[in-house]
Amino acid sequence: MTTSGTSIDDIFRRSLIKGELPERVSPLTLAEAGLSQYELIELFESQALSRQLDLHARRLQAMGEAFYTIGSAGHEGNAAIAKAFAVTDPAFLHYRDAAFLIQRSKQLPGQTICYDMLLSFAASSDDPISGGRHKVLGSKALNIPPQTSTIASHLPKAVGAAHSLGIWRKLADQGDWPNDSAVLCSFGDASFNHSTAQGALNTAAWTAFQGVPLPLVFICEDNGIGISTPTPSGWIESIVQRWPGLHYLSCNGLDLLDTHATALKAARFARKHRQPVFLHMHCVRLMGHAGSDAQQSYLSKEQISAMERLDPLLHTARLLQQHCEMDAAQILSLYDAIGEQVEAVAREAIKRPRLQTADEVMASIIPPKRASRATATELPAPNDQPQTLARLLNISLHRLMTRYPQMVMAGEDIGRKGGVYGVTQKLQSQYGRHRVIDTLLDEQSILGLAIGMAHNALLPVVEIQFLAYLHNAEDQLRGEASTLSFFSNGQYTNPMIVRIAGLGYQKGFGGHFHNDNALAVLRDIPGLVVACPSDAREAVGLLQECVRLADEEQRVIVFVEPIARYHCRDLLQEGDNGWCFADPGPDYLIPYRQPGYRGDGTDLAIITYGNGVYLSAQAATDLEALGMRIRIIDLRWLTELDHAAIAALAKPCRHTLIVDECRRSGSISEEVFTALVEQGITADSLARITATDSFIPLGKAATCTLPSRESITQAALDLTQWQQQTRVKQG
Repeated sequence: MTTSGTSIDDIFRRSLIKGELPERVSPLTLAEAGLSQYELIELFESQALSRQLDLHARRLQAMGEAFYTIGSAGHEGNAAIAKAFAVTDPAFLHYRDAAFLIQRSKQLPGQTICYDMLLSFAASSDDPISGGRHKVLGSKALNIPPQTSTIASHLPKAVGAAHSLGIWRKLADQGDWPNDSAVLCSFGDASFNHSTAQGALNTAAWTAFQGVPLPLVFICEDNGIGISTPTPSGWIESIVQRWPGLHYLSCNGLDLLDTHATALKAARFARKHRQPVFLHMHCVRLMGHAGSDAQQSYLSKEQISAMERLDPLLHTARLLQQHCEMDAAQILSLYDAIGEQVEAVAREAIKRPRLQTADEVMASIIPPKRASRATATELPAPNDQPQTLARLLNISLHRLMTRYPQMVMAGEDIGRKGGVYGVTQKLQSQYGRHRVIDTLLDEQSILGLAIGMAHNALLPVVEIQFLAYLHNAEDQLRGEASTLSFFSNGQYTNPMIVRIAGLGYQKGFGGHFHNDNALAVLRDIPGLVVACPSDAREAVGLLQECVRLADEEQRVIVFVEPIARYHCRDLLQEGDNGWCFADPGPDYLIPYRQPGYRGDGTDLAIITYGNGVYLSAQAATDLEALGMRIRIIDLRWLTELDHAAIAALAKPCRHTLIVDECRRSGSISEEVFTALVEQGITADSLARITATDSFIPLGKAATCTLPSRESITQAALDLTQWQQQTRVKQG
């Protein structure tokens, strides 16, 4: 029974020397598999290097020099898949795909793949893909974006990447990858059952069923077990074969000839028909799930022994004997030479520097800047008639789509319908269905579409209909979009903008799922930008700056649009048009992190955002009628706050009231209050009013848990003790 990586090595050696190899490995000849003798030997070398790296990683871990030993043993047949595809085909890889990465490196001269992977194992800052931040399989030169221990979360963006190829063809241009590429995405049989995988597969089938080009190859590496839970025999193929739009192929991952021949079929089909393929590779898991996994606690000796007899390296050794006339001694000599190479290179790799400081770790959270891709397009002069927030957002989106030819919009109902609130009206008719995409109802797929398109140099602006709908898909932002620059040391980016209708105060429609006032899940994602306009003019300046940030600074951005303000026209009384504003024009940008303010009073500063600005403006009229001089500070940007700038605006005032429409616990007001004290504003001059820690109900009670004009006015009076002061002055 296997108890360590070394015993797998012993079994391979013993079986080879004793001639205990599989009798018949493949029904195919080399010619039928599309391989030469040299290429078969090359594939074995990739498999052997992957295995030796797995073995040595555990030795390094025991020495305290490696830190993450989830390995590829048993999956080494994916080297044959790598060989069947071009180095320019983007590949989003499963964490057991070391042999794929190794084999692909042979397509590009000058690669030092053994050294690079060992640097990653050792978490060295010299690691060329992650800079020492994680053991990942990835390479910018090899078109393999890094993935960590994802559980299917990379499938939606693979769909988006494949979809982007067709968009670039429509635009008569090209992104980072050739337009005739096929996108690869590999994952395990256990991950297949994750809702994210099911959503991505469904999206791919739904897209292809409608004839939309989607050259994508899903590779399910089925080893029959997910940590300790077996995958039912026949389960995956029975599900996938029922999906229209998905072309199913199956191969024996222990047999390099069958795997290569089948992978060639997958490549040809995806490129010729530009439709998705599901390549089901049957393999085996050796050495347990990961270094800490004691598989003998849930598998019997007989089960483990049966797995070990299926070692793909033993199968390839038999192929080498049959087709290359190599004997056991020659095969073992080649295997050992590779092991000696790994050991020698590892001795150097563990000497290389590692990350030492927080600044070094965080250096790649913010992506690198690049030149603007905006075109010098002449745009119509702005209309000086006051408009609502929804209308000016629509005008701004039209201009941005003209100025940025690589900008693509996507979301539920945004095209023909023009969005639930009319914000995207007439965009699809003007710019086409390939640039304004009506998606299926799946937020994970919408965000994945954006990530994948951004991977390939498009500028996606996608819409999530309501803030509450984001939560089932939020990991696409946290685990995928916002980590890409971090785990690739800034080499890969996916700049994108996610427009979300959110927050409370919506009348006549709602309840919790249409009036969600929780932004905490967004504000704690490192590197994510969150913007929230309070009126139509602010919306134009913020949105246009967000597009610039995505285009030039490659940021991932969430743009929260207050639903209740979309069509709001009046401020104090019906017909006053006090919340309509003239279009500030295409060049109006509100710089990132810069707060705004209204009024220059010194009695009270009200710090707020979104609906809070509107309500505070109403309250200000009541307070000013009592003689109080008010200034309203609009945060605008809800992440990476410039606390010094906010404090500088508040300090001239005797008191500061923070108005936060989100829940009291986990709200932005907690950060603002603390930062003001740190900036020297005394706590006794501060107060905050927030929503209660409650979901939002339906009907007339919908606003009773939220700040109001009246509650803001009363909080201001309580804080300043203005009525008492006024009586003293009058006395």
